[in-house]
Amino acid sequence: MSSACHEFSRYAAEYGSRNVIQRHVAEKLIASTSDKPKSIVDLGCGNGTLYSLIDWEIERFVGVDFSASMLEHHPSSSNVELVLGDFNDPLLFERLKEEQYDRIYSASALQWADDLDSVICSLASLNTPMSLAIFTAGTFKTLHESAGVTPLLRSSDEVMAIAEKYLDARFEVLHTTLEFDSVREMFRYIKRSGVSGGRRVLDFTQTKKLMETYPLNYLEFEVVFITTPSH
Repeated sequence: MSSACHEFSRYAAEYGSRNVIQRHVAEKLIASTSDKPKSIVDLGCGNGTLYSLIDWEIERFVGVDFSASMLEHHPSSSNVELVLGDFNDPLLFERLKEEQYDRIYSASALQWADDLDSVICSLASLNTPMSLAIFTAGTFKTLHESAGVTPLLRSSDEVMAIAEKYLDARFEVLHTTLEFDSVREMFRYIKRSGVSGGRRVLDFTQTKKLMETYPLNYLEFEVVFITTPSH
């Protein structure tokens, strides 16, 4: 089990109350969908944030996640199929190729792709309209600068360059912030929200020092939205 999967599974039960930014991202994906797709795939569906936001009638919803704990908290219905799968595994896309879908969504998950180039290439091979949201290196920008560490995520330019190789897409880069009452609360959020993907970049001493010197009362987030048109 990867570190990211372990972290998401560990906090699965309380994830819904802490994924404020992820919900905002999913809301934006849904609000920007004009074609009201009837058959949907959600890569990295988690506990069902995106599904819960769909306000039109759908016939089929396939939610894919690599955390069984997350899938346990996803809403169930006669038109919902939940798949324990990993978008880093090419076999997942071979399975998805067996059927046709109206749109593929992915909100706040693909930043953890081991090889984003390969994943986007596999997505493009499905020849299905897409609405993707990928967190990028501007996320936690001041935190990284203050700690003197390299961002874990790819830059927005890198993400868009990869997508442009395979997709005829529209891009939008969103910058937003989330305020906290204290730095301690901020670090608790980082640990439990899933935004960090379970990847620890600071030891205890470094974290303690950063908590004492961090200059802001908010965290920055940067997300690239990638949308391809309906057929």
